[in-house]
Amino acid sequence: MFDLNADWTLIARCLGSDPALRQSIRRAPGLRVPGCWDGFELAVRAVLGQQVTVRGATTLAGRLVRAFGTETSCTTDLTHLFPEPWRLSDAKLESIGLTAARAETIRALAREVWKGDIRFDGVIDTTAFLEKLCQIPGIGAWTAQYVAMRALREPDAFPTGDLGLLHSLGSANHRELSRRSEPWRPWRAYAAMYLWCVPQKSLREFKNQPFAAQQSAQPEQRI
Repeated sequence: MFDLNADWTLIARCLGSDPALRQSIRRAPGLRVPGCWDGFELAVRAVLGQQVTVRGATTLAGRLVRAFGTETSCTTDLTHLFPEPWRLSDAKLESIGLTAARAETIRALAREVWKGDIRFDGVIDTTAFLEKLCQIPGIGAWTAQYVAMRALREPDAFPTGDLGLLHSLGSANHRELSRRSEPWRPWRAYAAMYLWCVPQKSLREFKNQPFAAQQSAQPEQRI
């Protein structure tokens, strides 16, 4: 859940060679990729978060859990458990404000997980998992890579189509960002966390410069 077994020294040595990440690593050393309690819940939340704000996705998730989850009174703060796949496989999700297409994506995902055709534990072949996940209408590379980051613990997962990542480095499109991220392999998931979570002030002076210029602008320093 907390990614405590990550070798942060090795990760920092790799990512810190890029000036656009170096200062962010110094500002927030040891940043990890958070896991999740349940892969299915994370995947559903990722679908809910497509093309909406974080606040909007949280609101939709709350509506979904209240409408289709299981009530519980085991604590004072927890009122519902996230619905199991079989509950969502034919649920009328449009009733909580989802579009018909988004609702069908969640139902299709739930059916695949309920049947056991998609599993989030014991995944050995990440590429095969991503291909199967992307076969569900409405799930593309961004959602699949995000799920791989947090549910599969894939250290090199990297959603190149994410607007936040594109803007943080001034990349024009996902192909450019993909090329830009090659030196970060096999730790691109950690680079994404830094680009998402660390204040962008330290990146602003780099994002409009080509990578070669960025390299020459900063002296080599050991991380």
